[in-house]
Amino acid sequence: MGDITYIPLAGGGWGYLAVWMDLFSRKVTGWQLLGNMREELIVQAFKKACTNRNITEDLIIHSDRGGQYAGNKFRRLLAGPRLSQSMSGVANPYDNAFMESYFSRFKAELLQGGCFDGLENARKEIFEFIEMYYNPVRRHSSLGYISPVAFERQAGYQQKQESG
Repeated sequence: MGDITYIPLAGGGWGYLAVWMDLFSRKVTGWQLLGNMREELIVQAFKKACTNRNITEDLIIHSDRGGQYAGNKFRRLLAGPRLSQSMSGVANPYDNAFMESYFSRFKAELLQGGCFDGLENARKEIFEFIEMYYNPVRRHSSLGYISPVAFERQAGYQQKQESG
């Protein structure tokens, strides 16, 4: 499942964070932070997610109805035999509730109402949050109070790498 959120920067600017999450384990498998939210933002994050996964069975790739997810470049990435695209229903935010919940917790735990000094500072802090805390340490009630990495290990889930 994928989505984009705005990242506040000092001075009133914005960064844009695209995240892909495996709903099985709630692990963030790919992410990208850029200064714009063009299609390339989600494409780069999705390529990271695919690099970090050993895709052995058919996958449904879900997102909201943002224009980036309907773009030609992204749709070409999904043209393979193992990937099918799913998009939220029109005006139905509940179809993307997992990502909305993730971003809500992400902002509450990392930003705490503040902002980052700049894009590079944001990238460093987001890396530390996702790769060093959220995936390997943060416990989830939906996973039996273990982290996404521990849940995948316990389930014998196959992956190419540990980090995104």
